[in-house]
Amino acid sequence: MSSAPASGDATTTRSSGAGAVGAAGPAAPAGEDGGAGYQWEASDSEVAATYGLDPAQVVRFDTNTSPRTGPALPGWIETAAADARLNEYPDATYARLTRAIAARAGVPSGWITVGAGADEILDLAAKSCLRAGARAVVATPSYGMYPVVTRQRGAALVEVPRGSPDDGFPLDEGALLRAAAGADLAWLCDPNNPTGTVEAPATLATLLERLAALPSGGPVVVVDEAYREFAGTSLVAEVRRFPRLVVVRTLSKAYGLAGVRVGYAVAEPALTARLSAVRPPGSIATLSASIASAALADPSFAATNVGLLVAERERFRRALLDAGWRALPSVANFLLLDLGGPEAADAGAERLLRRGLVPRRFGAGPLRGFLRVTVRTPEQDDAFLSALGRGPGTGARPGKEQAT
Repeated sequence: MSSAPASGDATTTRSSGAGAVGAAGPAAPAGEDGGAGYQWEASDSEVAATYGLDPAQVVRFDTNTSPRTGPALPGWIETAAADARLNEYPDATYARLTRAIAARAGVPSGWITVGAGADEILDLAAKSCLRAGARAVVATPSYGMYPVVTRQRGAALVEVPRGSPDDGFPLDEGALLRAAAGADLAWLCDPNNPTGTVEAPATLATLLERLAALPSGGPVVVVDEAYREFAGTSLVAEVRRFPRLVVVRTLSKAYGLAGVRVGYAVAEPALTARLSAVRPPGSIATLSASIASAALADPSFAATNVGLLVAERERFRRALLDAGWRALPSVANFLLLDLGGPEAADAGAERLLRRGLVPRRFGAGPLRGFLRVTVRTPEQDDAFLSALGRGPGTGARPGKEQAT
């Protein structure tokens, strides 16, 4: 869950082949690009070709993926390959995977919908809840797949601006409630990508209560918890209280399995049935389903990985502040850097790209002068610091700290 631009931002980056170097997802909404379709981030080979590098030199600071996999992964792959019948389609029910997710989430199997990554779950939510002329709402800036899947359904998207970076990008609850009145779907990312901020559990519970009190029970609320392992309390338990709540999770971040492409939704049975009704029968590969099931049964690596990344995130942020850059507080596995304006952001990105270090940059919008940076290994992060150089100040405004 990382390829699309932040909602509210147009992507304008240096083009390279099918994608754009440092780009944040599709270059134009459907129907507005002359039929060319979406252009996702440039591949390692495209970055290398643009800057005269070996593809092995390219390091992805733009995708919020884990820099490591767990030590048990080779064994899981071997077992999955030995047991798989790859001449046959996957089990369309994904019974083993669904049971593993249900056990981890603490809900019955009938409350689970699986998908090829969290992005497919978001697509299923849009397909099941939105039609041409429908309306969705989102607090921005946020994950850029929400406008993509909303507009693919021919629905309108109402964007409700969050508060300022100095205040921690808080939700404007009043404006969000007003926009949600009469809406079919509400998108909420918590912890939020790309800001790295998290809402207090009491704030989210109150918001869900107020949304549910709207006429006709309010919109279906999709809470995207792709980064939940890094901070805060999951809302999974709240699906028992709110029948129009969908909680989305993924194995791409904490579990270090982005290439496996497994995500899931937790919702009460009637809403699960709506999601399942539009789910393709075999979108998760047989090997991926087996590997994901094993990872869920043994989450020890995910816990260790989160601890390592949180510690490295704080070290990395402190080093950026000491170098004179404004690195905002984050509870996730990435940092948002305020470089001071669009020209400075472009110049900083270019210095990094010449070294094969790919940051996430933003087009016209509230984050135009920012870069989003994945937390990776200490060695890779030190290479980033060296390439970025010194910032304009001897320190940085601290921003609003958030407890994890």
